[in-house]
Amino acid sequence: MSAEQLTVAVVGAGGKMGMRVSRNLQKSSHTVFYSENSPAGQDRVRAEGREITATDEAVKGADVVILAVPDTVLGVVSEGVVPQMKSGAILLTLDPAAAYAGLLAQREDVVQAVAHPCHPSVFLERTTKEEWADTFGGEGAPQNVVAAIDEDATEAAKAAAEATIRVIYAPVIDVHWVTVKQLAILEPTLVETVACMIGTLLNEALHETVHTAGVPEEAAKAMLFGHVQIALTNALRGSNPFSEACEIAIQYGKDTIIKDDWKKIFDDSELDSVIAKMLKLDAVKR
Repeated sequence: MSAEQLTVAVVGAGGKMGMRVSRNLQKSSHTVFYSENSPAGQDRVRAEGREITATDEAVKGADVVILAVPDTVLGVVSEGVVPQMKSGAILLTLDPAAAYAGLLAQREDVVQAVAHPCHPSVFLERTTKEEWADTFGGEGAPQNVVAAIDEDATEAAKAAAEATIRVIYAPVIDVHWVTVKQLAILEPTLVETVACMIGTLLNEALHETVHTAGVPEEAAKAMLFGHVQIALTNALRGSNPFSEACEIAIQYGKDTIIKDDWKKIFDDSELDSVIAKMLKLDAVKR
């Protein structure tokens, strides 16, 4: 297996993430096979000039098999795919939940890896229209990726996995290697349970400001959008200290909005619970 020239299969190539990773793979020098079951998904794949290959044909000779399917069906799909993979091949998933929950089919001679994009940083220095337009990543704006791979994976397998990761999420700054559990702590706990929740809270607060307090919408957006940037850069980068009055308001907000025991979300039991809910399971299997 050469990291420079790989055979890659994308299972679920017509879905949202499948289309994203396939566009980048199509530009690469790797040999790529695209598998998709749904007629609508097949139409999307063909509309971009890619051919459909049956799943069993796509995966049997692949060095890397990417499962770009919803988390809730990853277990079932992996049970059909893993037995058909060649010895030494890599099963690459795009989200850590199913791997952490123990849902993926196992084979001693198949390497498992998972890689999730960080998305372009809020602090990214954007200099082109393409970078400004790419808020998700994988198109014009560079991003980091966090990934995990079996502890006993060979250096060659890790290199092949990273080569694939750098293509599907390109342009990539760095690939940060962690454990599956650490990746699960990052997503969902850090970025979905906390950061995405705060994003929705900001939207609700904006709605209350406009529709309950009666502040003109454009004035409210102007104030909020500017202060979100300064709040993030001050809090996360220490660019400038908050004023004494602002610190008092921050503490009032914490006392009023946040539960005293909120940090329990980092307990293993809470991580297990939220991932089970996300995957619609009674409990994780790990």
